[in-house]
Amino acid sequence: MIPIRVNADDVIEAVNRTLERYESAHPEARIDVYRQNSVSIRIRVIDPDLAGIDKGDRHELLWGFLQNLPEDQLSEFTFLLLLTPEKTEKSFANQDFENPIPSRL
Repeated sequence: MIPIRVNADDVIEAVNRTLERYESAHPEARIDVYRQNSVSIRIRVIDPDLAGIDKGDRHELLWGFLQNLPEDQLSEFTFLLLLTPEKTEKSFANQDFENPIPSRL
């Protein structure tokens, strides 16, 4: 059987729909999703509710929402950044979202 290739925009839409559930549970969260290139999706969540939660637990929290996406879509995630609003200016990784560098792919 030949796998059906999902349009890249469809993958971003699926991720956004999935993360709407997170936004409903965390109304002050700001979520950004962008495609860096044809095989790379980057996700940033800025949420005051993440304060006091260590990095590993933050990732477990978000993966609880993302885990039901198909494996081929999950494999496109290359960057998941979870910050509190206070840490955004100090985060070097945040610069990839504020000033993305175009991919050569």
